[in-house]
Amino acid sequence: MHVIAVLNQKGGAGKTTIATHLARALQLDGADVLLVDSDPQGSARDWAAVREDQPVTVVGIDRPTIDRDLKNIARKDFVVIDGAPQAADLAVSAIKAASFILIPVQPSPYDIWATADLVELVKQRIEVTDGRLRAAFVVSRAIKGTKIGGEITEALTGYGLPILAARVTQRVSYPGTAAAGTTVLDEEPEGDAAREIRALAAEVRLALN
Repeated sequence: MHVIAVLNQKGGAGKTTIATHLARALQLDGADVLLVDSDPQGSARDWAAVREDQPVTVVGIDRPTIDRDLKNIARKDFVVIDGAPQAADLAVSAIKAASFILIPVQPSPYDIWATADLVELVKQRIEVTDGRLRAAFVVSRAIKGTKIGGEITEALTGYGLPILAARVTQRVSYPGTAAAGTTVLDEEPEGDAAREIRALAAEVRLALN
């Protein structure tokens, strides 16, 4: 069972958008997937509840026992954890549970600086697990054609973690589909947004092999 934790302790990085879309992309690829909402605000649970025939199973574990609680669930191919902002104990628990940590970062200096504490926690866990834990950055909410979108890769390199080639750009289709409890993969399967999500899912799968 692969556990993918989408973490960033700064709010507004696009964690829930990435977690819900990644879970759905893996599911559409034929995998048995569970989405865990670890945010006390319950954004992923709210998203799931909007749609009556919601295909993605979402459970809430918003306490710092995620690593233990996941041992009691039926085995899945993938568990995707939507991380909580600003809660260090929840982040530590999600890191312990994870086999892969995806860190979404917006292309802004403030967001890059704000990841430092999380990266330190992740690196400590990588060391403890003798490198079994994998982690990578994904550039989130990038605005096409802007200079800072290119500069972020250089800035993140200093943290010593891989940066995925796939990027999630700023698009109205993400909040639009979220309001309906669905995803761009369902609403616009041939669109550019769906293509970037499928590219992200493929790259995450590759990193886990």
